[in-house]
Amino acid sequence: MTHTESAWAKINLTLDILGRRPDGYHEMKMVMQSIDLCDNLELSEREAPGTAVSSTLPYLPRDGGNIAAKAAEVFFAHLGRPAPGLDIHIRKQIPVCAGMAGGSSDAAAVLRLLRRHYAPSMLEEELEAVAAQVGSDVPYCVRGGTALARGRGEILTDLPPLPACYFAVCKPTFPISTPELFAQVRTRRLHCHPDTAGMISALEQGDLEGVAHRLYNVFEDVLPRKYAQVFEIKRSLLDLGAIAASMTGSGPTVFGLFRDEENARQAADALKAHFPASFFCKNVGRAV
Repeated sequence: MTHTESAWAKINLTLDILGRRPDGYHEMKMVMQSIDLCDNLELSEREAPGTAVSSTLPYLPRDGGNIAAKAAEVFFAHLGRPAPGLDIHIRKQIPVCAGMAGGSSDAAAVLRLLRRHYAPSMLEEELEAVAAQVGSDVPYCVRGGTALARGRGEILTDLPPLPACYFAVCKPTFPISTPELFAQVRTRRLHCHPDTAGMISALEQGDLEGVAHRLYNVFEDVLPRKYAQVFEIKRSLLDLGAIAASMTGSGPTVFGLFRDEENARQAADALKAHFPASFFCKNVGRAV
């Protein structure tokens, strides 16, 4: 039997870096939001041992090098039982290397499927602890919705849902190296930080304008000049009617926040003429 699950993309309403941790990771503080751009996963058992991964993108790893396979390995190791042979097929729609947690979301979808069919009594907190062993963004992607993420990203606090709104999301054709940006943070002092408390207050009040005014990603402050197209896309989104725009994660994807659905659709269509990986999206709630 084949089981299916959606893997939702995420955007960062805020992204802050508080400093370097003793374990080598960075201390993060981020307000995260799920959107309805998603990959679709199919999972089934097979007779052969091991986990095989296939996808609609043939260049993605097909074995343990794929984070979806790693999620299965970690899950069954946590249960203390041998893993059955598994086939995982991923129908990719979330762009890769985009700052939208596409791989982490695929891993999270695998974990949700495995819990459902092999350990239905496992508590959400336990599943998120397993997810933290797979990757920093995976616990949030297991949960989804609107949340504050701290630590490496694994310490989660639910927040009031983002008020109904719409997004035009645009990924340039180039990738950005996350280690490269973290290296820039180490060498350049961050002078500005998101108003995280203000963002949370705006969410509590259901104040979309307040949310829009507080979109902020500190990685934008250290982007090398070769990635200037990120800022050109931000300006285009604002010219197309977005009430605010920001880069998500370590980029290069940029999103614009819109009050009006048709305006957001038109903006996404306009950007798609130059950037094929452009999408109209809505916010979605928790996955579990």
